[in-house]
Amino acid sequence: MTVRVPLRLSRTTDRGCHGDLLLELGGWRHECDSYYLAIDDSPRAGADIAQGLVRLLDQWLEQLERLPQLGTGGRVFLPFDFSDEYTGWLRVSSGGGGPVTVEAGWSGVEGWSFHPSDIAATAGLVGDFKPIDGAGIECGLGDLVAAVTGNRVELGAGTAGGTA
Repeated sequence: MTVRVPLRLSRTTDRGCHGDLLLELGGWRHECDSYYLAIDDSPRAGADIAQGLVRLLDQWLEQLERLPQLGTGGRVFLPFDFSDEYTGWLRVSSGGGGPVTVEAGWSGVEGWSFHPSDIAATAGLVGDFKPIDGAGIECGLGDLVAAVTGNRVELGAGTAGGTA
């Protein structure tokens, strides 16, 4: 049985690239900017912010696919907030076949130091993660993947030429 996981990254407005993204994790909400998605000039970047968000969630799914291979105590990091002096991440920790723990938190890794369209190398280097009190959930890995996939499909439907 699939359980609805309260995790969603969405665009709140089209008026610019500041304060236009919203991450929802359980009862915790965080507004952030799409600025670094908008200026991402790597070959993997989307043509616009909406496509950049789809690419970001595709990479979240790639990271989540790795988690079972890491075993008990394994963890992956999924960025959601790219700022000049820090980044916001979701830390997903494996319980070894049981539920996973998803926590939002901060790292001193600067948002400009890597492309949102190419997170894999940097996600493996986050060593200074500081979780935010009250910003976490536990859920099944399959349910988490389903939630991210649904979020990605929703965002992809809003992009020019987006496919699910």
